[in-house]
Amino acid sequence: MNTVTAPSSSPATVSLNPGFWARRNVLDWLFALVLLAGTAFAWHKYGYAMDEYETGILLLTTPGLIALGWFWRPMQKLMLAVGGLSLLAIWLYQGPDGAAHIDRAETVFGLKFLLSSQSAILWMGVLCFVATVFYWIALFAQGEKDTFGRIATGMVWLAVTLALVGTMVRWYESYLLGPDIGHIPVSNLYEVFVMFIWMTALFYLYYEEQYAARALGGFVMLVVSAAVGFLLWYTVAREGQEIQPLIPALQSWWMKVHVPANFIGYGTFALSAMVAFAYLIKQQATETKWYKLAPLWLLGVALCFEPLAFRQSQSGGSSYWIVYAGISALIVGGILSLRKPIAARLPAFEVLDSMMYKAIAVGFAFFTIATVLGALWAADAWGGYWSWDPKETWALIVWLNYAAWLHMRLMKGLRGTVSAWWALVGLAVTTFAFLGVNMFLSGLHSYGEL
Repeated sequence: MNTVTAPSSSPATVSLNPGFWARRNVLDWLFALVLLAGTAFAWHKYGYAMDEYETGILLLTTPGLIALGWFWRPMQKLMLAVGGLSLLAIWLYQGPDGAAHIDRAETVFGLKFLLSSQSAILWMGVLCFVATVFYWIALFAQGEKDTFGRIATGMVWLAVTLALVGTMVRWYESYLLGPDIGHIPVSNLYEVFVMFIWMTALFYLYYEEQYAARALGGFVMLVVSAAVGFLLWYTVAREGQEIQPLIPALQSWWMKVHVPANFIGYGTFALSAMVAFAYLIKQQATETKWYKLAPLWLLGVALCFEPLAFRQSQSGGSSYWIVYAGISALIVGGILSLRKPIAARLPAFEVLDSMMYKAIAVGFAFFTIATVLGALWAADAWGGYWSWDPKETWALIVWLNYAAWLHMRLMKGLRGTVSAWWALVGLAVTTFAFLGVNMFLSGLHSYGEL
C-alpha cells in the first residue's frame, strides 16, 4: 500500500543572499564618490600632461579601484589613508613661494622623518621586520597569542600603507627633478622590490582574513623580510633609491601595465611557496628519521647558498651577504627543530592546500596577462613579439611550470606533498627569472643588471 504524505501547510522558506547592489552600504557609496572626485581633480589639474593611453588608464583605474574596495572593504581604508598621506606629503613639498622644491625632503620634519619616499619606504622595512618577529611570538605564545597576532597584522597593514605612500610620493618627486625625469616608479630593481613587498604582504592579509590563518604570517613574512633585506643592500651598495631618468627602452606606457601585472604573479607565487613550506613542516611534524627530513634540510642549504652565490657575483657587500646567509640558516634550522609545536598551531591541511591553489591561480592569471602585455611591448619597442631573450625564455619557463601545476591540480586532482614541493620549486624558478637572469645572463633586458 502506497503512503502519500500530505503537503505541509506552511510554505517552504527560501533564503537568498542579497544582490550585489543591495549589499552596498552608505560608506561604499561615499568611498566611490571620493574616488570619482579624485579622478575628476586629477584630470582637471594634470590632464594636459596625459596622452590618450594615460587618460584611458586613469579612466579604467577608477572603477577598478571602486570595485576592489567594494569586494574587500579593508581596501577602502587603505586607499583613503594612502591618498590622504600622499597629498599631505605633496603639500609639505610646497615652499613659502608656493612652488614645490625637492630639497625640502631634507629640511621639513614631516618629510625627512616620515613622508618622503625614502623615509616611508625605510619605515616599511622596519615594520616588516618587526611584524615578522611578532607573528612568530604569536605562534608560540599561549594566553597572549591573539594580542601579539593582532599587533603583527596591524604592523603589516601600516607597512603596506607606507610602502604605497612612498611609491606615490616617489612618483611625485621624480617630476620635481624634471618633467623629462618623471615616471611611474616601476622601472628599476629598487622600485619593483618595493612593489613586490607590499603586494605580497597585501595578498597575505586578504588570505589571513578569509581563512582566519594568522598562524601563517610568520612564514609569509619571512619571504617579505628577505626582500626587505635585499632592498636595504641595494640602497646602500648600489644607491638604488636615487631617481634616474628612464632609458629609451622603458619610455613606454606599456611599462605602466606590464610590470604591475607581472608582480602580482611574483607576489602570489612567493606566498604560495611559503604556504607550501608550512604544509611540509606540518606534514613532517612527528618525523624522526633524518633521511626523510633531508629535503627540508636541503631547502635550508639552498636558502644559504642563494645569498652566497649572489655575493660571488658582486664586487662588494660580501660581509652583508655572509650575515644574511647565516641568519637564513638559523631561521630554517630553528623552524625545523621546532616543527612539532609549530605544526600544532598551523591551519588544517585542507586550508593550506586551498590557499596554495588560490594564490597560484590568481598569480597565473596575472602572469599570463603580463606575458601577453610584454610581447606587445616588445613588438612596439623592438619590432617583434618574441626574441628568445633570456628574460623572455625564463618568463616562459615560469609560465609553463605553473600551467602544469594547475593542469595537474584541475585534471588529475593533484594535492598534498607533491603539490607543495612543486610550489617550492616554482619559487626557485621564479626567483631565477626575477633576479638570476639579471645577475648571470644578458640580453635585451640587460638594463636590469644588478
